[in-house]
Amino acid sequence: MDNIGVFLTAFVSLFFFRKLAKMVNLVDSPSERKVHVGRVPLVGGLAIFVVVFLYLWFSSNPIDNFELYLACASTLLVIGVIDDLKDVSFKIRLLIQAVVALAMIVFAELKLTNMGMLVGPFELHIGYFGVLATVVVVVGAINAFNMVDGIDGLLGGLAIVSFSSMAVLFYLSGLEQLFALTVVIVVATFPYILMNLGIPLGRRFKVFMGDAGSTVIGFTVVWLLLEGSQGDVKALDPVTGLWIAAIPIMDAVSTITRRIKKGMSPFKPDREHLHHILQRLGVGPKMTLVVICTIASLFASVGIIAQLYQVPDYIMFYSFLLCQVLYNQVMINIWRITVVMRRILGIRKSSATPKDEEYLDS
Repeated sequence: MDNIGVFLTAFVSLFFFRKLAKMVNLVDSPSERKVHVGRVPLVGGLAIFVVVFLYLWFSSNPIDNFELYLACASTLLVIGVIDDLKDVSFKIRLLIQAVVALAMIVFAELKLTNMGMLVGPFELHIGYFGVLATVVVVVGAINAFNMVDGIDGLLGGLAIVSFSSMAVLFYLSGLEQLFALTVVIVVATFPYILMNLGIPLGRRFKVFMGDAGSTVIGFTVVWLLLEGSQGDVKALDPVTGLWIAAIPIMDAVSTITRRIKKGMSPFKPDREHLHHILQRLGVGPKMTLVVICTIASLFASVGIIAQLYQVPDYIMFYSFLLCQVLYNQVMINIWRITVVMRRILGIRKSSATPKDEEYLDS
C-alpha cells in the first residue's frame, strides 16, 4: 500500500465509520466541559487503526510481533469505543492498559532494560524493575495522549510530531520496518486532521478522535519507542523518547500533580490544560494548535539533534527535568501570568469569539 493508497483508505474509512457512528450513537455531544456544535462522530481512531491493520496484515515486511501489536491495540480500541459509548470506570481502563502492557512484555519481550547513561556517565540497567517501569510508561503514555485531546487538530498534530520524529531516527538507523510503519501512521492521520478541522468539507463532516484513537496512539508511540531503543539496532536512547513526546508528557505530569495536590482524582477531567490556558489568554483555537505543535516540534528537534550528535543522556535527562519543573511552575502560577499578559497585550477577559468557542472539544 503506497502513501496515496494509505491516504485514500483513511479518508474512505472516516466516511464509512462516520455514518456507522451516527447509527449506533458513537458521537460526542456538547456539555459543560465540551463546547462544540452538534453531535460529532468519534471515529478518527477507528479509521487510522483500520489503515494500520491492513498495512501490517498484508505487508511483505511488517514489524516484529505485529500480530501481538494488533491484538493489544485492538483490545485498547474496543475498550476505547465502549468508553466513548458509555463511560468506563478509570480503574477498569487502567487495569486493562496494565494487562496489555504485560502482554507486550511477556509475549514480545519488549520492555525497558537499558536506560542508557540516564543519570550519569555509566550505563543504567534496571533488570527486573524494567517490568514495572514498562507498565508505568505504557499506562502513562496512553493517558498522556488522551489528556491532550482537547481542541481540534491537537492530538493529531502531536501524534504526527512524535511519529515523524521517530521516522527520521528509524530511517537514519536503517530500521526499514519501523520507518515504514511510522510513515503509514503519519499519512493516515492527515485525513483525520483535515476532517477534524473542517477542511475542506466544512463542519458538517467533522469527526473527533475519540478515546479509542487516543489510547491506541499513546500505546503505539511507546511500542515503537521501545522497539527503537531496546532492540539489537538502537535508533534512539530512552531519554530521546521524552523529547519526542514532550508536550503530552509535561502536560500530563503537570495536570496530575496539580489535581493530586488539590485532593482531586488525577483522572478527573478539567479545563486547565495548556490549550485551555492559551485560549484564556485570548489565543484562538487554531492559533493555539499552531503554537503548541510548534513547541512540540522544537522539543522533538532538540531530542533528534542531541541523539545524532550523541549528547550525553544524563545532560538531556536533567535538561528535560528542568523543562518539566519550569512547565509546572508556569501552570501553577498561570492565573497571575494570565492577568499580567492580558494587561500587557490589552486583552479583555471575554475576547474569545463565539465562533472560536465552537472549535473547543473539551
